[in-house]
Amino acid sequence: MNWLYLAGIIVFLIGLMASVGLHELGHLVPAKIFGVRVPQYMVGFGTTAWSIRRGETEYGIKWIPLGGYIRMIGMLPPRPGDDPTRLRSSSTGPFQGLIESARDVAQEEVRPGDEDRVFYRKKWWQKVIIMSGGPFMNFVLSFILFSILLVGIGIPALTPVVSPKTNTCVIPISEQRTDCRATDQPTPAVKAGMKPGDRIVSFGGQKINSWDDATRLIRSHGAGPVAVGIVRDGKPMTLNVTLIAQDRPSTTDPKKIDKGVGFLGVMPTEVMQQQSLGVVVGYMGQLTGRVAESLLNLPQKMVGVWHAAFSGDKRDPEGPVGVVGAGRMGGEILSSDLSGKQKVAFLVNLLAGFNLAIGMFNLIPLLPLDGGHIAGGLWEGLKRAYARVRRRPEPGYVDIAKVLPLTYALAFVMIIMAGLLVYADLINPLTLTG
Repeated sequence: MNWLYLAGIIVFLIGLMASVGLHELGHLVPAKIFGVRVPQYMVGFGTTAWSIRRGETEYGIKWIPLGGYIRMIGMLPPRPGDDPTRLRSSSTGPFQGLIESARDVAQEEVRPGDEDRVFYRKKWWQKVIIMSGGPFMNFVLSFILFSILLVGIGIPALTPVVSPKTNTCVIPISEQRTDCRATDQPTPAVKAGMKPGDRIVSFGGQKINSWDDATRLIRSHGAGPVAVGIVRDGKPMTLNVTLIAQDRPSTTDPKKIDKGVGFLGVMPTEVMQQQSLGVVVGYMGQLTGRVAESLLNLPQKMVGVWHAAFSGDKRDPEGPVGVVGAGRMGGEILSSDLSGKQKVAFLVNLLAGFNLAIGMFNLIPLLPLDGGHIAGGLWEGLKRAYARVRRRPEPGYVDIAKVLPLTYALAFVMIIMAGLLVYADLINPLTLTG
């Protein structure tokens, strides 16, 4: 295996572990501020690789870098009338047994004097803040990474500067090749004396500010003569070019072909353009909408993953990808022929997008996700507000243990989905080219 490929996987895993650690820190800090006792803060799963105790909390790293957790005492309330400091026997009913076993586990670390330090006794808004802290940290980290990418590094942008990779001959779109043959005619740009490095500044008397401007004017002109203003080595000059008509891929849908459009025969130069913070906000907003749409269509997307894994169908570039697949993409990025700056940009973009997806996924209002606890806290606040308005006695704590059977079912589905993604990422992975 290429050592750069392996290094890319390791870099991604380190970034992932840092993201998980910050996610759990987002839960830990407000939990401690609001007085919840937290016995453990762990990054990873499985057996403990290293840990240290500070005060009442054990901080550590586990061997499997696929998640993390903090353990808060009293996540579930006892049954009404039970002594919160004592355990009780479970019922014989299958679902009730699951619920009561979970209550027992939630209470077994409650010591005398901890009655007000259990999670379930905290105010509803404190519960919401504690459980929102994890996804919030993912969003913050995503914003920081996207800011580094867009403001610090920049994003690839096409400029109206003739690239050295520009072909010197006209190759019909029906022929899948890039090499020129003796029978190929020179491009209009070559005939007019245009060279790599020339910046196109005007076309037919109209100013060119971007490659999009150049493409639009060239295509709409069609075949025929036109004056093209360029700057070469700092000196402005005008070239008389005779465009030809060619069939070219559509600029709005590459799968479609535009017939007989104007053809000059130049390729743009790609540069990294730095953006403003305002662009970061807009970029994240657009990406958030796409992620939300993907989450809504997750069952359908997973069907596509199934077909990709077992039928060899092409993976959907907009579909879900697991940790294994993202790690492989990290390896592919670092071992590619991209420049050092482009590699950093791709890795930062990968980690930023992964954090955004993790944050949004955790907000789904179902247990065992953070969103399930957030929904429980909001429902408790709504019930208590309603009771105050109706001048009724304050209701008890919302008992999210009642939905534990659904939680276990969802957890089982999530395990199946994770396994399918791992298999698909190994058999038919997404790549840089989709």
